[in-house]
Amino acid sequence: MPLPASILQMLETNNIHYELRESLPKQPVAASAQACLVKSLLLKDSKGIVQVLLPWNRMLNLDAVANEFNRNLTALSQEELAHTLSEVGLTAVPAIPQWQKNITLVDSALLEFGTLWLETGDHEQMLEVKREVFCAMVTAANVASIASAVSELLVSSVDDDIQIAASVQRFTQLRIKQRLEDTLELPPLPDTARRIIKLRANPEADISDLTDIVELDPSLAAQVVSWAASPYYSAPGKIKSVHDAIVRVLGFDMVLNLALGLALGKTMSTSVMSQKQIAAYWQHAICVAAVVEGLVTSIPREHRPAFGMSYLAGLLCNFGHLILAEVFPPYYANISRHLEANPHIQSHAVEQSIVGVSSCQISSWLLETWSMPSEVITALRQQFNPSYQGEHAEYAHLLFVAEQLLARRGIGSRLPMPIPSKLFESLHLDPETAEATVGNVLESCEALDDIAAKMMG
Repeated sequence: MPLPASILQMLETNNIHYELRESLPKQPVAASAQACLVKSLLLKDSKGIVQVLLPWNRMLNLDAVANEFNRNLTALSQEELAHTLSEVGLTAVPAIPQWQKNITLVDSALLEFGTLWLETGDHEQMLEVKREVFCAMVTAANVASIASAVSELLVSSVDDDIQIAASVQRFTQLRIKQRLEDTLELPPLPDTARRIIKLRANPEADISDLTDIVELDPSLAAQVVSWAASPYYSAPGKIKSVHDAIVRVLGFDMVLNLALGLALGKTMSTSVMSQKQIAAYWQHAICVAAVVEGLVTSIPREHRPAFGMSYLAGLLCNFGHLILAEVFPPYYANISRHLEANPHIQSHAVEQSIVGVSSCQISSWLLETWSMPSEVITALRQQFNPSYQGEHAEYAHLLFVAEQLLARRGIGSRLPMPIPSKLFESLHLDPETAEATVGNVLESCEALDDIAAKMMG
């Protein structure tokens, strides 16, 4: 595949010596201690658009940028970025300094590598250049230490309590007013959720028992009925009651777990979140749950994870983000802007870098204190860890596959991670069927967005 004409012209004009590689390294961080894949980001402020170049596995520190260059940058929205790239026929921001004549900021860590791989704008090809060539390319750029290393996801959850406590204690030392026990003063498990968990443990529970619990919460009952009445399920006739929703459309198991997920989602105040952020939370949660629903039904019956547990894990996939907003409200805006500016870094790593604990850790910790099912706790804790092999690994793997398949389609705010083939094998899931499942779900995205809008009420 030839280089994009605009990139080729820049290289020829500046007499850049390079080697063209037809594919990006699959594991760039492990490929060589002397080589680095360069990530290119576009950000903006009142002065205009800025390009940032940094190692693919480091997080851009917006505060360091402000201190070094007096630029208070924020990420371009997904719509703005898509428009910018579509105008030049590219799918990614090329890692070519001064691309589109933008001011370029370069993290000084890049100058430590002997070989650099520069993305060309198509997520496939790259330019391989030597350090002296790269240094010449960034002569007109602004170079400083503006990115930081991020930690990997912890495989074990044994030390989560210690890490959460240490994180809060760290902020206490920075004069956050509350002491540790006050800072973690989260709402208790809602009565509705408590009743549903008790109902789950009752082998003689029936539809009328579940209907009675859901109808005790008028808002929850309305949401369940609205869910069942959505065009997504194409139910015949009008859905008039929770009983109708259970019997005619959703089924006992799904309504039980749907009601539990919605009850937990309403527990957090979300007072520091904007309406746009709340909407994005529910849109993502509902989309992941729908994909999980499709994936589970695509797995041979004898190998399927429990449908209800899988669906609940999908609905709560990002529950930890709500908890972070509740526990660290003064820092929530900072977490959000760094997440937006670093789509190439997984969210748990950004969160750990800023507050010392990830949403995966804090959500699994809270759900454990609420005595939620261990399958869901494990799924949330290990959802970004494709190597996890402990108990209930299939639920974590199912979430990982669902979220990465969606990320490949541009759903969510993170760039996709590779899905190991062994994950599909361990789940007894055909990759092509999984891709088709995502496609089917996204064909109904308007109906799912309509459901998400009603969840905010």
